[in-house]
Amino acid sequence: MRVKDKVAIVTAAAGAGIGQAVARTLASEGANVVVTDAHPKRCVEVADDIRKTTGKETLGLQLDVTNHQQVDEVVKQTIAKFGRVDILVNNAGINKLSPVWEMDDETWDLVLNINLKGTFMCTRAVLPAMIKQRSGRIVSVSSVAGLAPESEGGSHYSAAKAGILGFTRGVANEVAKYNILVNAVAPGFVPNPFLARIYPADALRKLEESVPLKRAQTPQDIATATLWLVSDENQSVTGQCLCVSGGMFMH
Repeated sequence: MRVKDKVAIVTAAAGAGIGQAVARTLASEGANVVVTDAHPKRCVEVADDIRKTTGKETLGLQLDVTNHQQVDEVVKQTIAKFGRVDILVNNAGINKLSPVWEMDDETWDLVLNINLKGTFMCTRAVLPAMIKQRSGRIVSVSSVAGLAPESEGGSHYSAAKAGILGFTRGVANEVAKYNILVNAVAPGFVPNPFLARIYPADALRKLEESVPLKRAQTPQDIATATLWLVSDENQSVTGQCLCVSGGMFMH
């Protein structure tokens, strides 16, 4: 029970990928979890299922991470129910492939707003409570695309994910004096229905073959890494990026 009785907010946690794996892992390790997602019905259903399977208290709240009123309301409701917020996992993200010379402003703004601005807005919203507590853990989901070139059509996604890494280091430096640790994880190739909608099947196959471990990573791989970063076992790692990519990026 590495996060026993901690209170965790996880964004985009009602889909089939990393967010839900993180939420379920934290609950199984003792945390009370706030499942947020843009889809109101789905987040309530996932929260209810986590409560039934783990016995931990949960909340399921609709959240558009680019809407600061909704972000602030999620934090307000979390504190109203649990009295505190100990963990934030910024998982919400999106991609829409487009070469730069064909990319319109709306596509650029969509990808940057959800991936990067959403991370900023959620982080900003939880920090007053964490500073008051003088404790907290924040993990943001970046990507190997923020560390090395993305496939054609992903420059905006790479910019957003690289921005998360810079933001992580900056925030970690600002809040270290309050015993708040801020880190990022950079997944590699993690198959999910979202990827299948934007990448051709042969591109996904070639991507998996390029992984040095010769296997894709799973949402649980990312959840396990996140768990350690937000647990009390981590007392000194902050401002870092833990790359969980099967060796796609080594540094």
